[in-house]
Amino acid sequence: MKRRPKPLAIAMCALALCPFADAQHADQSSQQASQIGSENVEFQTSCADSVADDFDRAVALMHSFWFAEAIDAFNAVLAVDRNCAMAHWGMALSHWGNPFAGQRNVPQLERGRAAVNDAQQTGSPTPREAMYIDAVAQLFADNQPATQYQRTLAYENAMATLTDAYPNDREAKIFYALAINQNAQASDKTYARQLQAAGILEPLFEENPEHPGLAHYIIHAYDHPPLAERALNAAEVYASLAPDAPHALHMPSHTFTRVGRWQASVDTNLRAAQAARNDNDVGSELHALDYQAYAYLQMGRDEAAAAVVERALSLTEQVNITAVGATQAGAFAIAAIPARYALEREDFAAAAALTVNPAESTPHTQAMTHFARALGAARLGELQAAQDDLDMLAILKGRAEANRDAYWSEQIDIQLQVAQAWVSFAQGDQDQGIALLRAAAQTEDGTDKSAVSPGPLAPARELLGTMLLAAGQPELALVEFEATMQKEPNRFLALQGAAQAADKAGNRQTAQNYYQQLLQVAASADAERPALIRARAYLARQ
Repeated sequence: MKRRPKPLAIAMCALALCPFADAQHADQSSQQASQIGSENVEFQTSCADSVADDFDRAVALMHSFWFAEAIDAFNAVLAVDRNCAMAHWGMALSHWGNPFAGQRNVPQLERGRAAVNDAQQTGSPTPREAMYIDAVAQLFADNQPATQYQRTLAYENAMATLTDAYPNDREAKIFYALAINQNAQASDKTYARQLQAAGILEPLFEENPEHPGLAHYIIHAYDHPPLAERALNAAEVYASLAPDAPHALHMPSHTFTRVGRWQASVDTNLRAAQAARNDNDVGSELHALDYQAYAYLQMGRDEAAAAVVERALSLTEQVNITAVGATQAGAFAIAAIPARYALEREDFAAAAALTVNPAESTPHTQAMTHFARALGAARLGELQAAQDDLDMLAILKGRAEANRDAYWSEQIDIQLQVAQAWVSFAQGDQDQGIALLRAAAQTEDGTDKSAVSPGPLAPARELLGTMLLAAGQPELALVEFEATMQKEPNRFLALQGAAQAADKAGNRQTAQNYYQQLLQVAASADAERPALIRARAYLARQ
């Protein structure tokens, strides 16, 4: 298998006294590579020696989910070596995109299938390369939403066969681990698949601590409440391994969000959003803005969050989930950011008045807005308006079910249960409201957030605590707020609710502790929320 060692290539150029223009190009290529971590990627191929570095660059771009750029890079490889079948493999996998981004749309699948066909008809791939191509073909075996999980399982099994046949192929192991994690089920609270993936990735990361894909995929493997702290090392270094890649700059915030490190999340998402803006990558910018807004709101930085809302809404017309390299993240964020801004600030009038994006979208993104509207209307006692949005949630759930999208149909069902609970509570049937909301919280405990989101718009168990507090049951409310913080530490509304519940239950020390913690979390608040006024007043009396 041909491969020109990179240091030797540089030495040969130096001895041959390469022309200044060639040397300058090499310097630029080296600098560019260093910004995405491709100098730490080595993917052996039978393609021409002259495209080796460019191929590694394209793979590094894939490792940081910079798929449109990766496709361009693989096309650059083909411009030099039109017989490089593996370049078509890379384009096919890039058209698949973010493995955690939900169901693929028809244009994505058609482009991926075309790339697979090109790979199968190009050059003379080695047996190992043919296995890569056969594996990615499984992802595009058909374009039916109902079979997506079966296709991703087939891809995983094909990658397992490849790694068994070529146990020294580091890149194969990395992509295999990612395939395992892609197929993890949100209902499995043993996290068996995530831990299996991490078991492959962690030893490789110890040997290759500057490989961008390893850090990235470790964060994804541990992106769950009981596991998140295991990803802190990878999270703290990943951005430095590929500082030009928007997703690499954003990805540490997955871990920071899980452990409640809000300022760290803001900082890395500011950089990610700017990098995405520089690249005109609207979807990546919106994804970073969603996590950024979430973190600002937990710190009581409402003015900063308002600026994020304004920026996000200005990008609405540019969102296109069918574009090359696009994911659902942009459409999701357009719905989620303004809804978060209303609900996290308990501005129920603003929530009830949210505008539903009329553009064609996926059912779950539209459901975000209808859920926030229903919840806001119910909390205001506007029951007919709430019922209208409940009816729409039921329709959207049906659409998700028709697409065989099990995950999002369940999430929409949880939203339906939560909103219906608040309608029942507003109608005066407190017992029914509490029972419905408790059932919704139990269902939500059995699943997990999607990687596309920093968290649910309003955690069901946190809302259960709020309802119990409103029903005059502060002791039970405190239990629910504390359970929320076990899963999602340092949430503003959970801390606020826990302090109020402890105070009303007569537990002064616990109330004092939570109010102190709330003021610490919101030390940089730029808005005078009522909870912060209460906290300072309460502590002043102690």
